[in-house]
Amino acid sequence: MFDNFEFHSPEFLWLLILIPLLAIWNFITRNRENAQLTISNSKGFRVQKSFLPKLKPLLHGLRLLAMIALIVALARPRNVDVSKRTKTNRGIDIVMAIDVSASMLAKDLKPNRLEALKKVAINFVNKRPNDRIGIVVYAGESFTQTPITSDKSIVKRTVSEIKWGQLEGGTAIGMGLGSAVNRLKESKAKSKVIILLTDGVNNGGFVDPKTATELAKGNNIKVYTIGIGTNGMAPFPWAKDPRTGKLSFKNMQVEIDEKLLQYIAEQTEGKYFRATNNTKLKAIYDEIDKLEKTKIEEFKYYNYTEQYRFLVFIAGGLLLLEFFLRNTVFKSFI
Repeated sequence: MFDNFEFHSPEFLWLLILIPLLAIWNFITRNRENAQLTISNSKGFRVQKSFLPKLKPLLHGLRLLAMIALIVALARPRNVDVSKRTKTNRGIDIVMAIDVSASMLAKDLKPNRLEALKKVAINFVNKRPNDRIGIVVYAGESFTQTPITSDKSIVKRTVSEIKWGQLEGGTAIGMGLGSAVNRLKESKAKSKVIILLTDGVNNGGFVDPKTATELAKGNNIKVYTIGIGTNGMAPFPWAKDPRTGKLSFKNMQVEIDEKLLQYIAEQTEGKYFRATNNTKLKAIYDEIDKLEKTKIEEFKYYNYTEQYRFLVFIAGGLLLLEFFLRNTVFKSFI
């Protein structure tokens, strides 16, 4: 009820401290207002009982109420209607290039690397309401899963539906990066970012990763690279049962071309990260979210509805009533 209510000059409300002091003063001096007559005998006076003399202190009450209304009116109570409009001053276009090779099913992250990534990526998308995001997937080849769009529901649905086996085997980092660059090179955004994630080494495709890096650099695209996988051994898929379709896993050495990922990040003024577990992966995306912030300008429009006039009218009415009663009903009292 009072969410949009305020006082323009609340310092005047301190004057309300005077009200109880005046009430006490009126109580102490109440007998001085009536004239007193001293006589030796009052038998000659006819006594008429009346309740009006008992009501005379109400005149002071009316005056105090009028003072309260005037003090609150001086504080200028008002209702505030606030409307907001936001303007994006610096939009960011982001492409997430995601490795979907078979090794992304390794279980060193829970339940596996790909599912852990999908959960974190969706959370990242939720934090970027003012940016456009696209999805590129790659293994032995690459393609654009979702073009750059501001429709976050499409992006999140695309990420949730990413599966292993969409592309032929291998890890073509150069092609994944090249496809992401192609998505961004025509972008008019003031800031263009690629988040490139892989868990292996470049062993496929016909685009050299360093060539793709030069293309990103030439188009002022910043690349954040993420190597996903624990240090040491991890359970990798190595065979598939032709009858049941289930994968068999065995421990294998984790191999990530960190030098290449560091090179890509350094050349494009990005940053390289290593995600060795679920917590670290989430922290990496949180850090990228903080590094790449869209600047939002918010405009607020205030519409004030003044309420003091009503209080002034009440105060005036109370003072007129007190003046009328004092000079009519209570005028004859001694």
